[in-house]
Amino acid sequence: MDDFLLRALLGGVGVAVVAGPFGSFVVWRRLAYFGDTLSHSALLGVVLGFLFHFNLTLGVVVVCQLLALLLFLLQRQKQIAGDTLLGILSHSALSLGLVLLALVETLRIDLLSYLFGDILAIGNADLAWIFGGGTLALAALARLWRPLLAITVHEDLARVEGVPVAFVNWAFLAMMALVIALLMKVVGLLLVTSLLIIPAAAVRRFATTPEGMALLAALCGGLAVVAGLAASYRWDTPAGPSIVVAAALLFVAAQLLPRRGT
Repeated sequence: MDDFLLRALLGGVGVAVVAGPFGSFVVWRRLAYFGDTLSHSALLGVVLGFLFHFNLTLGVVVVCQLLALLLFLLQRQKQIAGDTLLGILSHSALSLGLVLLALVETLRIDLLSYLFGDILAIGNADLAWIFGGGTLALAALARLWRPLLAITVHEDLARVEGVPVAFVNWAFLAMMALVIALLMKVVGLLLVTSLLIIPAAAVRRFATTPEGMALLAALCGGLAVVAGLAASYRWDTPAGPSIVVAAALLFVAAQLLPRRGT
């Protein structure tokens, strides 16, 4: 197997393993548009990384973290609905990134590569980002698993039972920002939420426990990465979109299978 293909496979599977548990919470908490908001802000991080000459992935991580913190603070007020805040932040961050990109005449960015990603261009440094950051994010999620589940099931009841709701919500948003920044490097800006949402949605009807659904989502995402890369290699199709198409086909196939226990 060629080295670039092996790195793509390792990076894609690594992302799928990280995305599975986080995607489960995205589906349970109906936060799909939150992923879009963070992914749209990633372009701003890329532009700032170019402008200030630091690592682009680090720029995306910093901007996503700042946006997650801003969203957390804004959600504490009750005057503006959550979906309205997400819409404002999403389009504002994306537009600001595009405006800055247009103002800097010397800056030329291949937007398509950031919109759809280039998994075949993953290098050893990217693998270190994916596995290092992913391990850190999964460890943090494991530590917050039970209180986060309690908040997801019933936030008011969790608060009565002593769960630090505000801290857990902020920590989850921060971890999501880190994961999305890493995912964007692999599957691209517009496709980043697909690998979070589709595998988790596909396996939801077969899982009997939250932990089981997280594991199944990771396996489904890994299978989509392998199938997408195989299709790209066989028919010379774009690798990132091929992975998402494979995930979508797995979702359709899952809907055709009988539910577990029926």
